[in-house]
Amino acid sequence: MTKSRKARAVVLVASLIASACGSTHHEPTTAATAPPALVAEARPIGRGPAFQPSATGPVLGACRATLGARAGVHVEVFAADRVVLIPAGIGTRPPRSYVSGRIAKAGCFGGLVTVDPTGLLLVRPGARLELRDLFKAWGEPLTPKQLLSFPVADGAHIIVFVDGRRWRGAVERVPLRRHAEIVLEAGPYVPPHAAYTFPPGT
Repeated sequence: MTKSRKARAVVLVASLIASACGSTHHEPTTAATAPPALVAEARPIGRGPAFQPSATGPVLGACRATLGARAGVHVEVFAADRVVLIPAGIGTRPPRSYVSGRIAKAGCFGGLVTVDPTGLLLVRPGARLELRDLFKAWGEPLTPKQLLSFPVADGAHIIVFVDGRRWRGAVERVPLRRHAEIVLEAGPYVPPHAAYTFPPGT
């Protein structure tokens, strides 16, 4: 998916989420005018703790008072044909303060953190981290046969895509390199995004 199509996907998903949450403000166009291929790629956010697990793992690396310079990595997780939210607060310690749902301050920040639930990981430059480190800091399991609380069927495995291409190595060994777009899937196939528009400075 190109960056412009990715941006349209974000707008589409945001519009659908707003309507699902009972918003009284309606934009004139949403899925009705979106490209069919884009609509086919969209999945709803799963409900309940299985799809929105909180951060319970340890802080990795030195925990510093400020966030500092960071490299962005984007991770998407799909299970049972639903989006799993990666929570804000991974790699941070309380007290935390929020602005518009985003962590503005924390007691300290580790080597890998999330400050919002968008799947954007902020990795300290020079840290050599892998996907297993994200799940360790999250406090959730990741194996070839299980993603979070979702096991796969007999004969199947967790599927990972990096920048839109199938990862053939061990699922937990995917490197968290700058500007990687990583997609994990347990369950029905979801067309993976190949790119993500990262915030400036990451």
